[in-house]
Amino acid sequence: MDARLPAGVKKKCSPKVRLYFIDQDKHYFLNDGLVKNGFGSKLTILKNRDSVLSAFSKMSFLFDEIIRLRIVGHSNGSDSAELLYLLNLVPVNRKIRTFLDWKIFGPEFTRVMSRLFEVRNDTVHCISLDEVTYNPENKISLATAAGFKRFSADFQKAWAELLEIYLKQQEKINMDDLEGV
Repeated sequence: MDARLPAGVKKKCSPKVRLYFIDQDKHYFLNDGLVKNGFGSKLTILKNRDSVLSAFSKMSFLFDEIIRLRIVGHSNGSDSAELLYLLNLVPVNRKIRTFLDWKIFGPEFTRVMSRLFEVRNDTVHCISLDEVTYNPENKISLATAAGFKRFSADFQKAWAELLEIYLKQQEKINMDDLEGV
């Protein structure tokens, strides 16, 4: 753990706080009274099923954290636990559509995310990436080097944009509120 944490973030925090916090390229997860390292600004995606699914789970986690910030803020109370329970029941495509409705995602980013998450859905139901296609404009196979490279580049670009979106939501938090909690 980096000893230099941003203002308002301590190595130990109140168990009443749950917050994914991004400070430049450092990511932290405040939860259950502890500060842990987060995912990071760059994701490495290897050309295998587990790596692809892991990258999507990180993206899905940020979706849920954006929704949490909008609805319950940095609370780690029963309202947060109940919301997380409900969010696990909501399909990703509905979350993406909700972000469009809330004007968090623009129409083009919504299309990009929808296309990317089609890959996730196909990957969940296959044994190998050889069975998966990605459709940014035309269908391309993830089995080919060029196809996987295109998917990976588009995913990285979407991840970077999602982090920027998350930062905009994070900016709405009054960090001074964390000091007294």
